[in-house]
Amino acid sequence: MNPLHKVFNWYFSRRAMPYWSVLLVDCLILLASGIAVYALKYGALYTLTIFYPLVGTLMLYSLFYILGFRIFHTYSGVIRFSSFIDLRRLGLAVLLGTSLVIIAQYTLHLDRWLVALSLSRIMLWGSLSLVIMWTMRIWLKSLYDNSILSHKNNRAFIYGVRQGGIAIANSINSQTESPYILSGFISDGPDIHDRYLMGVKVYPNDDVLAETMKSCGVTTLLVSPLKSDTFRRNEKMVNSMIEAGIKILMIPTAQEWDGKSELSYTQLKEVNAEDLLPRDKIEIDMEAVGELLRGKVILITGAAGSIGSEMVRQIAGFAPGRLILVDQAETPLHEIRLMMSRLWSEIPAKTIIADIANLTRMEEVFAEYKPEYVFHAAAYKHVPMMEDNPYESIENNVNGTRIIANLAVKYQTKKFVMVSTDKAVNPTNVMGCSKRICEIYVQSLDKAIKEGRVKGSTRFVTTRFGNVLGSNGSVIPLFEKQIKAGGPVTVTHPEIIRYFMLIPEACKLVLEAGTMGNGGEIFVFDMGEPVKIAALARRMIQMSGAKNIEIKYTGLRDGEKLYEEVLNDQEVTLPTFHDKIKIARVREYEFDEVRLLIDHLIDIAAEADDMTIVRHMKEIVPEFKSQHSKYEILD
Repeated sequence: MNPLHKVFNWYFSRRAMPYWSVLLVDCLILLASGIAVYALKYGALYTLTIFYPLVGTLMLYSLFYILGFRIFHTYSGVIRFSSFIDLRRLGLAVLLGTSLVIIAQYTLHLDRWLVALSLSRIMLWGSLSLVIMWTMRIWLKSLYDNSILSHKNNRAFIYGVRQGGIAIANSINSQTESPYILSGFISDGPDIHDRYLMGVKVYPNDDVLAETMKSCGVTTLLVSPLKSDTFRRNEKMVNSMIEAGIKILMIPTAQEWDGKSELSYTQLKEVNAEDLLPRDKIEIDMEAVGELLRGKVILITGAAGSIGSEMVRQIAGFAPGRLILVDQAETPLHEIRLMMSRLWSEIPAKTIIADIANLTRMEEVFAEYKPEYVFHAAAYKHVPMMEDNPYESIENNVNGTRIIANLAVKYQTKKFVMVSTDKAVNPTNVMGCSKRICEIYVQSLDKAIKEGRVKGSTRFVTTRFGNVLGSNGSVIPLFEKQIKAGGPVTVTHPEIIRYFMLIPEACKLVLEAGTMGNGGEIFVFDMGEPVKIAALARRMIQMSGAKNIEIKYTGLRDGEKLYEEVLNDQEVTLPTFHDKIKIARVREYEFDEVRLLIDHLIDIAAEADDMTIVRHMKEIVPEFKSQHSKYEILD
């Protein structure tokens, strides 16, 4: 390694040269340029005879240039990251210095005491100095870029040519540790195709894009946050990238970029299948929600579950007065307890291991804490398990909801928000029917309170939505496990589809619907476009890079539908305060009648056989028609 190379390595390995060294180099350039200009006019021999007076003159005049450097901050930047703006600043500083030298010489008559410089010599001096300073900066930047590129072998295209894509490109070019070589941009707009941006070509988003990227040696696609939704919806583009083996990096789905804050390539993460599911961005007025929950005593059932734990996180951010967190799963609830002590130690949080169907225990909780808001997320939710255990479905889902709802009324809870499911619509399984019975109970109770037939002030709100990504027992973790094991990946039916939503998005909608509702509503969430499960499985296999993974169709499980519905056949929806939230208009029930039917169902459930339990469930919910189940004989 030659000495010059060692110097470059030393410089490029440091964060930046000290500002005084940049200023010193610029001053030396000024001095050398001034001597050179004088020598050109009068010759080298004469210049040597007046060398010291000339140097003194140039050093004095350099003070005007230093003033320009100070005003325009030319020495505070990092030379190896120089941009056009830095070069322009330097030009303005030299122009100011030259102007001041000319004014000083001809107004103060400094040439009486100093070496005289003609106007043309002063202007040539400033011009030559500026050219050398510019050249030095461009040269150092080029050396730096080449030094960095020699250590990188990961070529990347950026999808998006607006501020998001430019910000990512800037972070790649300016950060030494970046593993990427920016090789091109991708644009949907034809007006910029085949042009150059930041020194690289802009390519069209066409049918041969993946082939073009491979021919350029590109291994990675970085998606601008402003193009994330467009990319997700372009299934053809997504599939072509996956099939070509190109790694895709995006802002994680649970995060957002505001378009103003700094953006770095490090914020982009390699995508998984759920990141690529098409979805609309959901905007929630969380400040309005926070105003209602701030300082309140809030009880969350099922607090350790997928939905419940996210509710805890979001509500904790609003600084409630106290959180009462109930679940019967000891280890997951312990994790929630640790999370609260780590992130929100200032919020009093009581973690209670209890069964919501235990009336005595739940009454103790309500009597002691008197919650103002109840978010009821506790439920058994797995369809095949509840199909085999209808008693547990009644005891936990129905009786547990009845107990929590009645206690909310007794202890004057302001709002009771129940988390339901799309499987409650035209139910075909025990679990869905049990949740529909819960809906009927709380809605009829709300109606009875408003009509004065039940004494109380609690308002009951129900929220319905479909599958949430990443929840316990969802298909994506199951598929991942099966792929790692070498397959097969099991799908129940080639045509089965499901609606999906991110857990944080679902919980935000629950909070807004629950807090803004007036009571008695069943809020239905717009789940976006349904996803074919077989296609999801194929995409996950492709993204894993695994070979010879088979998809095996196992047949619909007991009680399972091909297509989940969001609304009952007889239902219509009404608009609300949010375009993603609708109100389902459902049949209204009289509370006295409902109470008797549900009390009887709960009483007989402990002793009756499965068939008897399900027969009574069908009497309460006539639209409950079993599918792929032993209970079909009851229809």
